[in-house]
Amino acid sequence: MFVLLAAPVPVAAQSARPAAQVAPQAPAPAGQTQPQAPQQANAITQVAAQQGMSSCIDRVQQVSNFLGFSANTGAMFMTPPAQPNQRIIPLLMEVPTDTGGAYVSASFAPNQVNGCGATYDAVVYWPLACDAVATRQFPTLPKLGIMKKDIAVLDGGQAIKVFLMPAGTGCVSIKKEVVF
Repeated sequence: MFVLLAAPVPVAAQSARPAAQVAPQAPAPAGQTQPQAPQQANAITQVAAQQGMSSCIDRVQQVSNFLGFSANTGAMFMTPPAQPNQRIIPLLMEVPTDTGGAYVSASFAPNQVNGCGATYDAVVYWPLACDAVATRQFPTLPKLGIMKKDIAVLDGGQAIKVFLMPAGTGCVSIKKEVVF
């Protein structure tokens, strides 16, 4: 079942940086809690709760906020037909950026270790050559190499990779992050 968030509940604006530059924080080590200021659930989190996704509520809030959720974000859940706390939950977002928009695909996986794992891909077109995108948008990530022929890989460690793919005179960045 698709659940479209066509008119999100207005919330305070989040980061104006493109989604490709924003990364969710890693969860606190086992046995420790990460201090966080109380937050009102954003519209994406509210829909997740309405759809019965209680195992991933905190992770949905964390990831959607870090990926730039705002009142101008379009979002859609692809909710499972049954047992949402035992199945993968895809979330698709269109996040406004300074250069247009980013397509973000996040997936939440309920588990028994830390409640919910997540991963996302943030896809952004840049009207620059890929070398310039690497230097300007991801200056702290070293180049790992070329995947096969055309796609450069930047290394952000075990949980983050950025793929830079030539697209006409510009470049498409795909940031992949896993939140363990």
